[in-house]
Amino acid sequence: MAYDEDLANRIRELLGSERGVEEKRMFGGLAFLINGNMSVAASGQGGLLVRVAPDDTDTLLARDYVSPMVMAGREARGWIRVDADGLRTKRLLQGRVTRGVGYARSLPPK
Repeated sequence: MAYDEDLANRIRELLGSERGVEEKRMFGGLAFLINGNMSVAASGQGGLLVRVAPDDTDTLLARDYVSPMVMAGREARGWIRVDADGLRTKRLLQGRVTRGVGYARSLPPK
C-alpha cells in the first residue's frame, strides 16, 4: 500500500511555515524531517507515524486511534501510529504534527 497523498498534502499545509523541513521517502511512506530528524510520516501502511518523547509513549498509547509503531516485529519506543480515523479533522492532525515537530526540534540537528 502506498502512503496517503491527501494526508501528505495536509501535513505539507501544516508545515508550510516551519523552518528546516525536508521530505524523504522512507519505510514505504513519506517522512517529514526537521533539521534532519524525523518528526512525522504518512505511513505506507496507512495513518500517521509520530515521533514522541520515549517516556510519553505509554501514556499516548492509551488514547483513541493510537497504537504502537512496529518495525521488524518489535515496538519502536518513541514512535506511535495514529489511524486515519484519528486524523479526520485539521485540529486532530495539527495536534499530532505539532507533537512530532516539537520533539524533532528538541533533538540536535543532523
